[in-house]
Amino acid sequence: MRPSRRQPDELRPITLDRGVVKYAEGSCFVKFGDTHVLVTATLEERLPPWLKGQARGWITAEYGMLPRATLERTRREASTGRQGGRTLEIQRLIGRSLRTIVDLQALGERQVTVDCDVIQADGGTRTAAITGAWVALYDCIAWMKARDMLRGEALRDHVAAVSCGICNGTPVLDLDYAEDAADTDANFVMTGAGKIVEVQGTAEKTPFSEEELIALLALARKGIAKLVDLQKLAVM
Repeated sequence: MRPSRRQPDELRPITLDRGVVKYAEGSCFVKFGDTHVLVTATLEERLPPWLKGQARGWITAEYGMLPRATLERTRREASTGRQGGRTLEIQRLIGRSLRTIVDLQALGERQVTVDCDVIQADGGTRTAAITGAWVALYDCIAWMKARDMLRGEALRDHVAAVSCGICNGTPVLDLDYAEDAADTDANFVMTGAGKIVEVQGTAEKTPFSEEELIALLALARKGIAKLVDLQKLAVM
């Protein structure tokens, strides 16, 4: 039995509340159980210097965790003068994931910055951030459409993410903090069409087999299909 008493293939309760920030072009407050992330999407009339003159836009992301998002207070990274390696890895993952489903030429020479701020962490913050970021990005693009700012259909598909792991020999979906010490821990990012964007898998204790990897992938597909359905409901 899992600590949360969920079935092996059961997601935590998921909510995606859009339009929660007054001034942002797009926003979403996403909850994966007790993991809560506030996501905003901001349209900017600027580009990284290396992209100027290429007639295409850019999607980038920033990620951060509030000091009391966890059991003990953590220092703000701004107070240390630099971002940690984990933060940089996660925000790059979020940006890469979103760019795979956007036609950057349709944006024109503009940048959308997606900010993901973890209010409360109980495992799976990066997967919750990616899933909620799609909703915020959808609304940002809708804001641009309403002002005739796009050169075509910018959003090509959904993208969502979920964690999976092997706990006590059993493949399980959507790990929470109590399952963070799983034998195997993996994050899957996939599109609405079921294509794989990224897989991050680590044997924390015991190396895993190809058959176990396939079992985790099957769980991820099932979970992400449900997340995409929730994204569709959120933007209806």
